[in-house]
Amino acid sequence: MEFGARSDPGRVRENNEDSFRLAPEIGLFVLSDGMGGLEAGEVASRLAVETVIEHCEQAEADPSLAVFGKHIEGVSETCNRMASAVRLANTAIYENARNKGGKASMGATIVVTRFVEDRVCIAHVGDSRAYLLRAGQFDQLTEDHSFVADQVRRGMLTQEEASRSKMHNVLTRALGIDPQVDVDVTEELLMENDVYLVCSDGLFRELSNAQIIGVLEETDDPQRAASRLIDMANQAGGGDNITVIIMRNSKPRPFAKIGRWLKGSDEAQEPGK
Repeated sequence: MEFGARSDPGRVRENNEDSFRLAPEIGLFVLSDGMGGLEAGEVASRLAVETVIEHCEQAEADPSLAVFGKHIEGVSETCNRMASAVRLANTAIYENARNKGGKASMGATIVVTRFVEDRVCIAHVGDSRAYLLRAGQFDQLTEDHSFVADQVRRGMLTQEEASRSKMHNVLTRALGIDPQVDVDVTEELLMENDVYLVCSDGLFRELSNAQIIGVLEETDDPQRAASRLIDMANQAGGGDNITVIIMRNSKPRPFAKIGRWLKGSDEAQEPGK
């Protein structure tokens, strides 16, 4: 797996509330977009990625490590482990705010991708996204947990109307807001030359799908592609923090077939149950 990543504050924000961490030795890549006043967003996103990495590394060393939360049927143990890590991240952010007397306003989105043999597992909360470029087709693998996205899914807004909405930053689900959080998971079969893109909204608010596809198809090196996308987003306005992780699979998987494999969703419940 070839990969590259970069994060930038953009041209409007003074600080960068995005965080990312890479653990390629276990095929794990994590991105989080923080929310909150002062430095709260930075704290939230950092807690999110560090908690996920730590939990997955501990589970890699000790597969018997308890899974946090309810088992999601129909997906692999890898996906369930990632959902467990995201639930723990939610608890870490929520308790951090409570330890500050409940006065801290903080939250975060998260996208976690993990590559294991012939599969990739994706867990997410919020409106940071994961995309797949396969044989010229560019698909969004995650569904935004936002007010505007819900309106589109219900047929109350068109995609064009949604792109112009001033409410696209209103999230319906995020880490750290409530004691528990629902986690969406998706599992895909991996094919040779698949390109996975994980990004915060600072990228797709500034660039069209066609622009993103052009860079991914024209730039073989993932690190150069990530840098180029961020430069283009800044040139387009850079209205928010921008974080990009690109992962390109160069290993043949001739037995894999095209298409979505498995998908599941969590149900909120008490931590540890």
